[in-house]
Amino acid sequence: MKRRSALRALAALAAPAGLAACNGGPDPPPAPTRTWRMGFSNLPPRVTLNDVMHTIELWSTRGDLAAMHDEPPWAELLAGASPEAILQRDKLGLAEYYRGKGMQLMFMTDLTDGLDRGQEAPGLRALGRSLAEPAVQQALRSWVLAVSRLLKPEYLGLAAETNLIRAAAPSVYPAVRQTANDAAADLRAAGSSAVLFVSVQVEVAWGRRGNGVFAGIATDRADFAFMQMIGLSSYPYLGYAQPEDLPADYYSRLQSPNSPLPMMLCEGGWPSQGVGSGPGAIQSTPALQARYVPRIAALLDGVAARGWIQLTFTDIDLAEWPPPVPPNLATFATLGFVDAQYAAKPALAQWDALFARPRA
Repeated sequence: MKRRSALRALAALAAPAGLAACNGGPDPPPAPTRTWRMGFSNLPPRVTLNDVMHTIELWSTRGDLAAMHDEPPWAELLAGASPEAILQRDKLGLAEYYRGKGMQLMFMTDLTDGLDRGQEAPGLRALGRSLAEPAVQQALRSWVLAVSRLLKPEYLGLAAETNLIRAAAPSVYPAVRQTANDAAADLRAAGSSAVLFVSVQVEVAWGRRGNGVFAGIATDRADFAFMQMIGLSSYPYLGYAQPEDLPADYYSRLQSPNSPLPMMLCEGGWPSQGVGSGPGAIQSTPALQARYVPRIAALLDGVAARGWIQLTFTDIDLAEWPPPVPPNLATFATLGFVDAQYAAKPALAQWDALFARPRA
């Protein structure tokens, strides 16, 4: 009898203990995930085949989205070369390599000068040609059709930084608008499955590279109504002193409440070194760059973004860059998460920790 009483007493004590072990407090928070794929382009520190290949090998282990962000090969296209032949020679092998790594592909066709939006594309300037010419526009349309057929990118950009082009080159902008819309119509008629988009420059939309007044992107949404996604070009160090200064709605405010679209950060970054001197100088350090990475991740979480592209995985070796070196290339030379000799910076560990998150 005493034994049964003792067992009952032990059971009474054990039951709450067992329940506490199973239900002894709130469940732990779920592990963080990401909606956004992550990746880079093949831009190397120096323009050599070895550096291109080494750059791709290093970043392909920490990416699931690859970027091809290029000016069309104007000289060959306007000389009558087949777009398909050019792509088979220059792009198809790389696209297949990315596919073999399980990556999706974002292809951006840059219609103007990526380092000087006030000008036509360098290749067109060298030929004395203009995007305003019907023959040039037709060459571009044939090019993107071939890109869609051969490379089959999941995301196909038809113009980059349209709001900055409109502000810096108003005489060029109508041709950009016409060409992109006609190319989109061609792609839809051909049954392309790519998500079509243009990118907008976020700092311009916020007035950080102008009069300081928020402008938004309503004009871009109207002028490129074919958009199925909003591409974001964001270099916030051009408007803010530190990553923590970015507003919580830095990306989400660009949405239209009545017709929201998916978003992708398709180029951007923060330098690890300062650039210039005087009033317009950019101040930065490797530690500041490292703080940029989780800040952008939080902003992308806020819009459930589809992707995060940083075009440069490595720094650019300005001393070895083919002349003439664009005067403002230094502004973007230390955006890499490794330096020009492939030594890791603190920001790389931040990126790798985010990449390790499972995708939701």
